[in-house]
Order: sequence, then C-alpha cells, then structure tokens
Amino acid sequence: MDILVVGGTGTIGTAVVSNLQHDHNVIIAGHSSGEVQVDLADPSSINRLYQSVGIVDAVVSCAGEAAFGGLEELTDEDFDVSLSNKLMGQVKLVRQGIDAVRDGGVFTLTSGVLSQEPIEGSAAISLVNAGLEGFVRAAAIELPRDLRINVVSPPWVEETLDEMGADFSPSLPAATVADAYRASLDGNQTGTTIDARNV
Repeated sequence: MDILVVGGTGTIGTAVVSNLQHDHNVIIAGHSSGEVQVDLADPSSINRLYQSVGIVDAVVSCAGEAAFGGLEELTDEDFDVSLSNKLMGQVKLVRQGIDAVRDGGVFTLTSGVLSQEPIEGSAAISLVNAGLEGFVRAAAIELPRDLRINVVSPPWVEETLDEMGADFSPSLPAATVADAYRASLDGNQTGTTIDARNV
C-alpha cells in the first residue's frame, strides 16, 4: 500500500512510520521536515500536499496542535488554534483527500484519551479530541467508494512525558501506540475510535 503519514516526523508519527515502512510504501509529511511539508491550518497547503503526493491507499494523520492550560488561563486564541489546527486541520485532510485515496482506502486520524478522560488543563484538547471522534462516526456513514475512516485515541506517550518531565498514568511507548494505527489500516472497521490501550 501507498500510505501518506502526516506528522510522520513527530513522536507518534515516527513510530507509525517505523511500524509500517517494512510492509508498505510510506510517504512522510511534516510541518517543516519530511519528504513533503504541510501546514494543517492552511487549506491551500493541504491541497498542495495531495497534488505533490498523488493517489494513495491510505492517509494517516498523527499531527495537530492543541493548547493545554487552565480553563481561566486559556484565551480565545488558544481555542482558535486548537480548533483550526488539530480539529479542522484533520477534517480538511479528509475532505480534501477523498479524491486522493483509492477505492476501499482508509483515513486514520488522531484524537486522544482526554476526550473521554479529561484532566485539569485539558478543556481545549478534550473539546478537539471529542469533536474528531464525532466527526469520524458521522463521516464514515457518507464516505464514497467503500472508503473507511477511523480515529486512534492514544493515552499519554512515554517519550513525551519524559521530555516534559511529567508522570501521567496510564502511558504507553510510542511503538505500542503505533500498533493501533496498523489495526485501523489492516482491519475492516470504520467510524471507530481505536483506544491504543486496548490493541
């Protein structure tokens, strides 16, 4: 399969690429690195990405920026960035990519555990993650040509926590989280939120 991995240079994305590249042709897209570049907040950048890459069998998104902070500290701009990047960026990746994915292909997006298990400081991220999961359930009903769509919900990733000097539980190494993305590609489910802790 030809698989476009958006955010393929990040912590989870690198693990996904490593998981898939032995069996598939993986095209790595990053914000400022990778084989091709894309800015999820810019629809014209997403359009250029698909024009550059051509037709693929699957699109995996491990990308998206969202703000973390106390409810009274978060600004309107923090919410706007979270919504325009991680939420609408991935929505646009699907909407603009329908004609760029072969019949029977699959989109796999990324939400996160904070959609169902919020903590203090997660208001913007929880909003975005829950929105993505709702979008995937609805989009699965309407996608043409037997296209599928799922969303992976990772827990905290050990490598990220190490960088932050933080300790949230439960957490998983990125390589284990990557198995959830492979499950979306290899399975036949659609409209599903795949909890990486249960794969």
